[in-house]
Amino acid sequence: MIKTAIFDLDGTLCDTISDLADSVNFALGQMGCEKRSLEEIMSFVGNGIHNLVTLSLPKQKRSEQDINAAKKFFFEYYKVHFADKTVAFDGIMQMLLALKQKGIQLAVCSNKEDSMTREVVKKLFGDTFDIVLGQSDRFPLKPAPESTLYIIEKLGSKQEQTAFIGDSDVDIKTAKNAGVYSIGVTWGFRSKKELIENGCTAIAESPSDIVKIIENQNIC
Repeated sequence: MIKTAIFDLDGTLCDTISDLADSVNFALGQMGCEKRSLEEIMSFVGNGIHNLVTLSLPKQKRSEQDINAAKKFFFEYYKVHFADKTVAFDGIMQMLLALKQKGIQLAVCSNKEDSMTREVVKKLFGDTFDIVLGQSDRFPLKPAPESTLYIIEKLGSKQEQTAFIGDSDVDIKTAKNAGVYSIGVTWGFRSKKELIENGCTAIAESPSDIVKIIENQNIC
């Protein structure tokens, strides 16, 4: 039985790619580098800002000094514009409310920096979630399981009672590493093929599918 649903943020609950892309391209411009396309930046998202900025830089500009300088420019822009174009995907809030009505505990576990994760969630979803956890020095980045296991413990849940919902291989690997049920969503930044190849337990083609999948698990 699923009692706890832990969600990835970017590409799962909300469409953040335009603000991320604008921030990356601001940093690249400041570094004298050619801008990246939205599609390129989308393929770099999922493993934290350090990885996003590193992959966005040209290979010849990936020294530690250049990466740190680019990250500084990225955060300079993103801290002001992180929610300019970011919106919740259609049907997400209705899905979350439906789960809450069924007594499901809700959490966010993101590789986005913790304070920004909390601000985005607060702006788009208010106090809907029981726990919101972003990237910090407390835990390694996903797909390491520590942050997920911490959430499960704090909510008084169990691994076998938890589903992790996300749009990328990172999220599916996180679920596997934490020993929880995984639901891959197809409206995010990665392909359905990638989710299946990484062994997700179930696929959601729409937010309402998440409710149905959890309901079916709770009937079994």
